[in-house]
Amino acid sequence: MPTITLEHSILEYIQGINSVKHEPRLWDNWLTEIGCPVEINNDDHIDIEVFPDRPDLLSHETLAKASRSFLNYNIEDTSMNIKKGANIIDVDKSLEEVRPIIMSAIVRGVKTGKNIADKEKFIQSLMDHQEKLHLTLGRKRKLSSIGVHDLTKIKPPFKVKTVRSSFKFVPLSENSEMSIAEILNKHPKGIEYAHLMKDLEVFPIILDSEDNVISFPPIINGEQTTVTTETNDFFIDVTGWDERACEACLLLICLALEERGGVIEDLEIVYPDKNNIITPNGEPINYKVPKKLIQKILGVELDNSQIKNSITKMGGRLIESRTVTNGPNKAERWSDCVIGEIEYIISMPRWRSDIMHPIDIVEDIAIGFGYEKLPEQMSSIHLDSIPLRSAQMNRRIRASLRALGLQEVQSLTLSNERDQFERTRWREKGKITKIANPISQDHTILRQYILPCLLQILSANRHQELPQRIYELGHVVNDSKNNYTFSWSCAEVGGGFTAAKGFAQSIIRDLGIAIDEVLFEPTEEGDGPWLLGRGAKIIVQGIEIGQFGEIDPIVSEKYGLKTPIHGGEFDIKEINNVASDPLI
Repeated sequence: MPTITLEHSILEYIQGINSVKHEPRLWDNWLTEIGCPVEINNDDHIDIEVFPDRPDLLSHETLAKASRSFLNYNIEDTSMNIKKGANIIDVDKSLEEVRPIIMSAIVRGVKTGKNIADKEKFIQSLMDHQEKLHLTLGRKRKLSSIGVHDLTKIKPPFKVKTVRSSFKFVPLSENSEMSIAEILNKHPKGIEYAHLMKDLEVFPIILDSEDNVISFPPIINGEQTTVTTETNDFFIDVTGWDERACEACLLLICLALEERGGVIEDLEIVYPDKNNIITPNGEPINYKVPKKLIQKILGVELDNSQIKNSITKMGGRLIESRTVTNGPNKAERWSDCVIGEIEYIISMPRWRSDIMHPIDIVEDIAIGFGYEKLPEQMSSIHLDSIPLRSAQMNRRIRASLRALGLQEVQSLTLSNERDQFERTRWREKGKITKIANPISQDHTILRQYILPCLLQILSANRHQELPQRIYELGHVVNDSKNNYTFSWSCAEVGGGFTAAKGFAQSIIRDLGIAIDEVLFEPTEEGDGPWLLGRGAKIIVQGIEIGQFGEIDPIVSEKYGLKTPIHGGEFDIKEINNVASDPLI
């Protein structure tokens, strides 16, 4: 969930947003209403967390536009004013298998700031916006990627084609030419996103009419088109695999530049073997929302005026309220009204890519109306269901562990090879799932055992009074596949093998496993954290379901622990194979 920092000086430069600084409570309230927690709001800036379902709030400009509607400063347009342009982008047929979706726009006359400092802040803000869209809508550039360029440094018409890895150009922030292969192997951005070009023999490239390289999507732009403090006219390209994500990215960048006085021009995307398209399309989308759905979800009947005001605050428009005369249309998933029922036609901006179902419109109406105004009542919707067998087993396990006086904890699934294997002497269970870009030496892999995490918790609390009894039921990852296990660990005087066996027998009894079916076999020397002769495997019907025992002091000392400790680790998948559910 991205956090964005909004500077008051930039927001106040965008017309109509002065209340950010002078009315912080009002600003905080509206962000809270739409589900964006405010972390900091002081005299200089405001930090907010933007939920993934609202990518239209990831920049100063787009958030300012949304806030003007919600705070009743202005009734904002649901459409985008786009001039007819004269430029084209010619797309080569070879792009179909490499990066098939291409969209573009030109924005002229953007007011980037009054002085150099303001212009530099604008450039940084634009780059931040671009990267946040890459992260959210673009799924780290896989579904869509954005290029923003100085229009004055290139000459239309433009073209998109594929080239071999030997093709050379000067990439952004470099002084000399590099080949495509060199960029992917040596340039920081190339190394970071090379996996998106895996197994390709040819690579996408965007050129102007003089064969100057504009961009090598989704990796890096050309140096020639770098945006500077002198840039006021912009060329924007968006490429990818997901049409919805690509269109939303293009519209949101254009919207941000339009908020700064920019004039948007469209371009014609020319394909060799299919219909040409014009981008961007700034027309709003009309949705059909049944009145009964609004009433059913919100628990209150809103009149037309309330619907209109609520949706206007969220940047939309109520076009009309009408009685259905032709019944449900199977081709339109937006309306399930029958003849005689009421439906609303609601217009929403095309850049609101989060709207995917009628319930999303209902949510916007609820936010605009105000959650505090909705009645407090129990849900009238009755759904018959039964618990999953896995959930039932987990409930029984937790009940058994709590009955033993254990306190549940929750630790990270991230761990490291030192704690998982070296210190505890356990063997690897299949292939280790490693983190490609770990930010800490303590978090380099996904754990295969939970007990080491519990020992770390006991270590962090060794200054607290004894006894300390904890357990965890959670995920482990073996061979890149999730699995459920549970583990307990107790630091207490007199806690040895006998106590551990008592815990294990109690758990086995509570799971409904007959004691005469259980075999206890000693663990091998150096196989696990157990003291030699005081560790055991639990075998049921020929299947090992877990281990338990007294922790070897040599292992304990590696965690800074000097108290006697006993513990165990059980595999819930194997338990499910041998334990019956008494409720079934």
